Amino acid sequence: MIPTLGATTILDRMSAHRGDTQTIEGLANAPNARFLILADLKPVIRTSEKPEFSTIRWFSRQELAEFALPTADALFLGRHPETGVGHFALAFTEHRVRYAPGAMEVMRPIVDLRSLAMQGALAPDELSLLGQARALAAWHEVSRCCGRCGGTTNVKDGGWRRKCWACGQEHFPRTDPVVIMLITHGDRCLLGHEERFSKEPRMYSTLAGFIEPGEDIEHAVRREVWEEAGIRVGRVHYHSSQPWPFPHSLMLGCIGEAETTDVKIDPKEIEEARWFDKDEVRLMLAGKHPKNWWVPGQQAIARALITSFVEGH
Repeated sequence: MIPTLGATTILDRMSAHRGDTQTIEGLANAPNARFLILADLKPVIRTSEKPEFSTIRWFSRQELAEFALPTADALFLGRHPETGVGHFALAFTEHRVRYAPGAMEVMRPIVDLRSLAMQGALAPDELSLLGQARALAAWHEVSRCCGRCGGTTNVKDGGWRRKCWACGQEHFPRTDPVVIMLITHGDRCLLGHEERFSKEPRMYSTLAGFIEPGEDIEHAVRREVWEEAGIRVGRVHYHSSQPWPFPHSLMLGCIGEAETTDVKIDPKEIEEARWFDKDEVRLMLAGKHPKNWWVPGQQAIARALITSFVEGH
């Protein structure tokens, strides 16, 4: 398995017991409870001379009390299956974390999760935990008020549910389905370059887009590719999926077979799209392309799709 944010976590999420307030509070109040900190949705980590040995910086209740950081709004991540220790996430502003009493040296580095994933700085299980924490915290940031009546919502089930105090409407963490697809035609595949990607070296990746209401996966693939690149797609095969907590998406990876090959991009959607043969893609995967072109790193499902095509899977 490639090291992605979708790797299986080491914690038991205890979804059937989140509504048991006594159990969740007992885990949170235990002396051995552990908490990770998100500062403006960026995690505090413990670095190493070798980046691949960096880890999540876990804090105890005692440490957080010394920093005057409250644990009342802790988000339950899960319980360790062997030790039984409860693990939680706490979300604060970066300003509060950096200037907590006595925390200046301990509360760093604070690194964007996307950068950590691209650098391969953490183990897959830890990236997955941070992705879970970030997605949950991001949902809470935009769910403080009820979308039905506008009333204030209260946190329930260890952070996995919110309930409006006024109308009783329940709200749950959202996941936005996104199709991400590699389009093939014989021994060639279609890759695109977005303006937000770095110019030099130039990165090419698969196309992607949100699934709209009332739309199945296959139709979303065909619609997005037509809108972005003007290519008609026939058969669509599901490949794999990957949670992507930016802020709370689920990437549904597909392989699509092109019925046409003339590329006509929509400049509002994408800057460039072109066909690449397998030999050229192999060079990009190896970082040896003569024009210094490359594809996404090991953390991205896009690379898994591209690799699958090159290897004939």
